Amino acid sequence: MKRPGPPPKGKKPYTGTKPAKGQERDPHAGRRKKTGSTGYPRPPEEAAQARAAAPEAKPARPPRDRRETGFETVQKPIPVRGRKAAIAAAAEAPRAPRPAKARPPRPVRETLRVVEDTHAPAPLPPREKPSRSQRRGETGGAEPRPMPSIAQLQVFLGGARAKVGRNEIARHFGLTSEQRPALRALLASMQEAGIAAPAGKRRPANPEGRPVGRPEAKPTTRPGGRPEGWPEGRPERRHEGRHEALPEMLPVEVFGTDADGEPLARPLNWQGEGRPPLIYMRPEAAGQPALAPGERVLARLKPVGGGKYEGRSFKRLGGPEDAPARILGIVQNGQIVPTDKKQKGHWQVVGGEAREGDIVLAEPTPQGAGRHFGPKPARVTEVLGRMGEAKSVSLICIHAHGIPTEFPPEAVAQAEAARGTALGKRTDLRATALVTIDGEDARDFDDAVFAEEDGGGWRIIVAIADVAHYVRPSTALDLEARRRGNSVYFPDRVVPMLPEALSNGWCSLRPREDRGCLFVEMRFTADGEKIGHRFGRGLMRSVARLTYEELQAARDEAREPQDLQPGHTARLYGAFEALLGARTRRGTLELDIPERRVVLSPEGQVLGVAPRPRLDSHKLIEEFMVAANVCAAEELERLVQPTMYRIHDRPSDQKLEGLRQFLQQFAINMPPGNQLHPRNFSHVLAMVKGAPHERLVNETVLRSQSQAAYAPDNIGHFGLALARYAHFTSPIRRYADLMIHRALIRGLKLGADGLTEAEATEMPAIADAITSTERRAAAAERDAVDRYLAAFMSSRVGETFSARISGVTRFGMFVAVDETGAQGMVPFSAMPEDRWEEDPATQSLVGRRTGLRFTLGDAVEVALREANAMTGAMQFQLRQGVPRAAGGGPGAAKGPHRHRGKPARGRRG
Repeated sequence: MKRPGPPPKGKKPYTGTKPAKGQERDPHAGRRKKTGSTGYPRPPEEAAQARAAAPEAKPARPPRDRRETGFETVQKPIPVRGRKAAIAAAAEAPRAPRPAKARPPRPVRETLRVVEDTHAPAPLPPREKPSRSQRRGETGGAEPRPMPSIAQLQVFLGGARAKVGRNEIARHFGLTSEQRPALRALLASMQEAGIAAPAGKRRPANPEGRPVGRPEAKPTTRPGGRPEGWPEGRPERRHEGRHEALPEMLPVEVFGTDADGEPLARPLNWQGEGRPPLIYMRPEAAGQPALAPGERVLARLKPVGGGKYEGRSFKRLGGPEDAPARILGIVQNGQIVPTDKKQKGHWQVVGGEAREGDIVLAEPTPQGAGRHFGPKPARVTEVLGRMGEAKSVSLICIHAHGIPTEFPPEAVAQAEAARGTALGKRTDLRATALVTIDGEDARDFDDAVFAEEDGGGWRIIVAIADVAHYVRPSTALDLEARRRGNSVYFPDRVVPMLPEALSNGWCSLRPREDRGCLFVEMRFTADGEKIGHRFGRGLMRSVARLTYEELQAARDEAREPQDLQPGHTARLYGAFEALLGARTRRGTLELDIPERRVVLSPEGQVLGVAPRPRLDSHKLIEEFMVAANVCAAEELERLVQPTMYRIHDRPSDQKLEGLRQFLQQFAINMPPGNQLHPRNFSHVLAMVKGAPHERLVNETVLRSQSQAAYAPDNIGHFGLALARYAHFTSPIRRYADLMIHRALIRGLKLGADGLTEAEATEMPAIADAITSTERRAAAAERDAVDRYLAAFMSSRVGETFSARISGVTRFGMFVAVDETGAQGMVPFSAMPEDRWEEDPATQSLVGRRTGLRFTLGDAVEVALREANAMTGAMQFQLRQGVPRAAGGGPGAAKGPHRHRGKPARGRRG
């Protein structure tokens, strides 16, 4: 260190001492050096005297830690620490003589510690390390160790403190190189059984999905629910729509493509809250076909922020039912344009024969090395038809939803071998004036009705086609019917559950032809209360085939259709009014949502779209069928037989809360969830009857309801306010009804073709399957109507329509055209320039700068920008509307969710 120079002229160095009062100042005081001073040293004679007079100093305690002493003085020697001190001490220590025998096992290498560290923990006891030959798996002639069992592997994987692979497992159990293939097979079997899963770089993990050795995350929340360490009084942020982090490896399903043709995926069988996280899949390796929608892969995930992930394919799992991935689209300019609106990218045709405008099925083909841009290659495997031809729209929907159309040859042969039913032990109902009442375009007639007065009350007979007589359990016909689940009805065709020889032949109750049937005879009081019922197997002959419009016209004009006996129509309506009165007192959910009817020409062109009328004749058949279904459920419970119930749960608390907030803008209140009854919904619908927002409220109430399903366990039917309910009246088009018929035949001992024990055991699985097929059919039917509407509206692009807002999302809003009911999207780019944000509480879109608000149900004027018949998508431009300021104004609803006198405030950022 450099010696400091003399102090500046005219200034004396500070010594840190001051003479006492009355003493003379020492002239050499400024020359004495003290620790930390910058003056000159003492004179030599004074320094010698001071050293002689000073007491002997105690040896300084060595510092325990560098942090205790801070910076050391220059004069104090710097001790040698750390690795150098350890090396010096080891060099100076006397060496022990080397033993003549072999070396002892070398201890585990430990981290060198600072010599002065007296607070270090005691060293761990050394453990023996396997020799080189053991690490290599060589036994030196000894017998190899036995393979570990699955239970032993589970114990080892669960107790490991770090990620382990096959090498670590082999070393732990002392396995040889010859035992490695058996170990790989054992780990593969554990992975297939769900006992272990890869945890990054092919290292196994435990069944819970966390990597081996990684302890489960302990809850970091207090009993109050806030994270540990959260400041008191500080509000906790809640982020809606965010999910827990997904694991590193997860099965995913590809559901679409982005604008660049790259696949988009989501977790397989997502059961979390809210929307499933979005996964952007990376391109496949060279030589591998691109991922197509519907394909399932085991993917390695990497978070990219915002609840989104990037995925890389680890292993292909196939598509639904292990079917190969396929692409449904239309050939345009040498490319396949997908018919699914969720798929934005195109595919390049590289194989197969297809012409411009063909509807094709294709499969992805391997890509060339280094090709990751542009359309992915695909090979055409089947030409389904041509776009624009008759039935082309329904053809697209059939293949888009995977609805089977071809019957196996064995099922067709069994159906064609069917013959008429003999009377035998059946009840003869041919003298009873049973009539069928169906839609004008119906082709299968599976129910017939009769009603007459009975001692001040009513006697009603409902006869249903005896499908169980022709479709026996476990036959090819039965297995195909179970696979289809139900018939699917499109505007231009029907995909039946049974072959045409049965659905339109022996199982159809044609007029003036003998047909076997299962019937229920019911008796009611004049008020519609049921007195009793009786089931049986009979032979009937329909006297007339009526349509809903024909029967309603006969009722309005006070005449009989098709030369029926006088009073026939009046008796049917008299019984209906009695049942309707009982339904009203019961308090059911009555939704008034008109169905859209698409009118087609023989060439398949859309002539028009109009709402289907809701007549009293429709309600008459509905009430008769509901009464018969209730009797079937009650009878099976009395007989203690397995029953396929039709269940409908009450709305979930989340949906109910959303509906309650929506209705507040109309000053309508709903009771608490534990006091909710279907009549409360009917009261709400009655309050908006005739109002401009009537249709919107009906649709919102419908969306708030739970979906009906089939189940062998009964929870009742909330919408109909019934304690028990089962489908009995349509076995031609619903497999659930066929199950009920078989259960009744078995319980009432009406024949040998009843329900089998095997079917009773499989009833939960059958319930799930037919619930799924029913929802698939409903989605396909809606899809077809949307595509026909888009085709009908495509000739009116640029026209302006009156519409109402039918939905709001984070990327725009949906509108429904008043004239046709067609629905389409209004993106933010087609709205007034602003920063729009979604307000889920009020189901509104709020402008951050202007404060304007577009709420569900608002009337708007829109112009059609685009209508795509291939995908059914329509896009509108907002022309004129009545946007409301968030604080109030004309038409603004009053309520706690409005900011009165202020524009809506968005989030900062």
